[in-house]
Amino acid sequence: MTKPNYQKAEFLLSVAKSNQLPLDQGMEIAIVGRSNAGKSSVLNQLTQNKSLARVSKTPGRTQHINLFQLDTQRRIADLPGYGYAKVPPEMKHHWQALMDEYLRNRDCLRGLVLVMDIRHPLKEFDKQFLTWCNQCNLPVHILLNKSDKLSNNAIKQTERLVNEHVATYGIPITVQVFSALKGIGTKEFQIQLDKWFTNED
Repeated sequence: MTKPNYQKAEFLLSVAKSNQLPLDQGMEIAIVGRSNAGKSSVLNQLTQNKSLARVSKTPGRTQHINLFQLDTQRRIADLPGYGYAKVPPEMKHHWQALMDEYLRNRDCLRGLVLVMDIRHPLKEFDKQFLTWCNQCNLPVHILLNKSDKLSNNAIKQTERLVNEHVATYGIPITVQVFSALKGIGTKEFQIQLDKWFTNED
């Protein structure tokens, strides 16, 4: 299978309930992370389209599963941010239920991209999410975003600590440094997505 062209990504639909999702066929990769970790900016950098995903400095702006189509068989799902979003508890519970149902039951899901702020990695929510992925045997690619905010020594130290932590899990977990603002790590990120989207090991 040929590699996808990420610059051809187009908004497909936004869903508030799992039964609104497109047919469970083809391949999907989901992007997840704490509120304000930079998921939308990561998606915009990947696709070279600054207006594709809505970027906001307000945590919790992504309230639905937003799906972007690369071609007829491949999609990227931007999941609601978790963590400290200032939203009513009932809305937060709805998001959590929606994400849980999507991640547990979506057969076409090939992998998960977990975006972390490199300055604040492995928060409790991140660890809980990795534990859940471990239980469900889902591979994870961690993006340590906002690397432009740290020195090279701090970046290397954080990357080492994260790699040491994820080595305790039984699922495939890869870790890379990234900066959506500067474009650092974009090619490496695309290579990982290509492996999932073309069923390569």
